[in-house]
Amino acid sequence: MKDISVKEFYNDNKKKFHLKVLAGESHLEGKKIIVSDINRPGLALAGFFDYFPFERIQVFGKTELTFIKKVGPEKANKVMEEIFKRNICCALISRDLKPPHNFLKLAGKYKTPVFSSSIFTTKLISQAMIYLEKKLAPQVAIHGTFVDVYGIGVLIMGKSGIGKSEIALELIKRGHRLVADDLVEVTRSSDEQLEGRGVNIVQHHMEIRGIGIIDIKNLFGVGAIRETQQVELVLRLEEWDRNKDYERLGMNDLYENILGIEIPKILLPVMPGRNLSVIIEVAAMNQRLKSGGYNTARELNKKIIKWMKKDKENVPNK
Repeated sequence: MKDISVKEFYNDNKKKFHLKVLAGESHLEGKKIIVSDINRPGLALAGFFDYFPFERIQVFGKTELTFIKKVGPEKANKVMEEIFKRNICCALISRDLKPPHNFLKLAGKYKTPVFSSSIFTTKLISQAMIYLEKKLAPQVAIHGTFVDVYGIGVLIMGKSGIGKSEIALELIKRGHRLVADDLVEVTRSSDEQLEGRGVNIVQHHMEIRGIGIIDIKNLFGVGAIRETQQVELVLRLEEWDRNKDYERLGMNDLYENILGIEIPKILLPVMPGRNLSVIIEVAAMNQRLKSGGYNTARELNKKIIKWMKKDKENVPNK
């Protein structure tokens, strides 16, 4: 399971959320955040701890702190201790509100970091969840080349030396954009969407055998690159096999499963004389049509069937 430390959360959002450490500064590294959901412990403050989501960041806003003040110090101390003793990762107090009596003392007792933020509660929760969803999203590194062709994110895969980088270079010369070469970090940004990017240090660099490493941004300009792109099509290159039957009509859809999401896939045989960059351009445009609900092969098949039926009706009976 992917996680981040509370220290990383604090360092990344210190300025954005206007965070201040009120307690547990020495425990920031040891505490881990494992889910992107945020909890407002209203029911817990009322004494109901069934299904209490202790693994979430606990946010205390004006409503929670007003309730704590109204129930009195004795009951408040009891329920707050129940919250902190459940090993929560950290607590956030919004709107720079003053923590209740004994709040920080109990946090220190159970080694729980506590932050304050000047942001309003709902906005703080929304921004924190957006950050955590990106940080905790499932991710995988894939060997391949990722290019933006006519706005379609095309992930070119195949064994080493088959020509992925050379094809991408030709596509760049034709006006398309490189996202990553050799190693692509793919993140599941939602239940139906994958996002690809390169490794920061080597992103937008490319290895061309016989030449070496080239910098696409400096050679072709900023218009030849982009930072991230949605993965919408996988092209798997393989050496031409005369004994293998390749798709001729496009009626059978193939898919590549990446992080549990099915991405349309094309098996593209490589052999001398094939202009693969043009073929990939056509594949990207065809994928745009399919995404819009138009499948050329199936539409043609419907027309042929309709023509055959019409032709049959026109045959005179003997």
